[in-house]
Amino acid sequence: MPKQFNFIEGETLLIDKPLEWSSFHVVNKIKFALKRTLKVKKIKVGHAGTLDPLASGLLIICTGKKTKTLQDLQGQEKEYTGSFTLGKTTPSYDLETEFDNEFSLEDITEEKIQATAESFLGHSDQVPPIFSAVKVDGKRAYKSARKGEEVEIKPRPIVIKEFEVTKISLPEVHFRIVCSKGTYIRSIARDFGERMDNGAHLSSLRRTKIGNYSIEDAFLLNDFLDLLPQASQDESLS
Repeated sequence: MPKQFNFIEGETLLIDKPLEWSSFHVVNKIKFALKRTLKVKKIKVGHAGTLDPLASGLLIICTGKKTKTLQDLQGQEKEYTGSFTLGKTTPSYDLETEFDNEFSLEDITEEKIQATAESFLGHSDQVPPIFSAVKVDGKRAYKSARKGEEVEIKPRPIVIKEFEVTKISLPEVHFRIVCSKGTYIRSIARDFGERMDNGAHLSSLRRTKIGNYSIEDAFLLNDFLDLLPQASQDESLS
């Protein structure tokens, strides 16, 4: 996929974040590779919208002067696909932590699942997970949570524009969600279970869109890194 880059002046890169990589790990990997390729000591590299290590998908990374646009990119609506698993909960609302409660699925029906999904549409206040990077009293919430300390996080306004149940294969419920900045899909999983008078956790997550940017146009991380030696020959990058 030939393309001329100017990383110093600024590029907006679409990367498909691998599962189990942190967003910061991807940024650092790209920054190191760019410094080596461009033979520079410093280069600005940042990302718009953090993805948890247990999520994959679209990560927008900006270099050079384009890092000034990161704030605007973070504010755009996002689309996710993934699955909730009903009948079990975890403290982190995903698979980072062990199951802490189990529930029977006897009363779960497709009609109830569809109605619950529809109940999320529109404006609401959401409580982020305690296992998150939200700051409480100047400290990241997940650091306190992992120490077993009590964490109280205030609700935040969010908007769910679309919530489509794409497949039901109990205990899993597959979905597509379009939402505002700051929405935690893990918290939707928790709330989904509670609204079903049951329990749920997030079992898979993939970000597919940020504003007009789509995962379909993203580079696999290794494919992008493989382009860098060629990029340094295609243009003056000093």
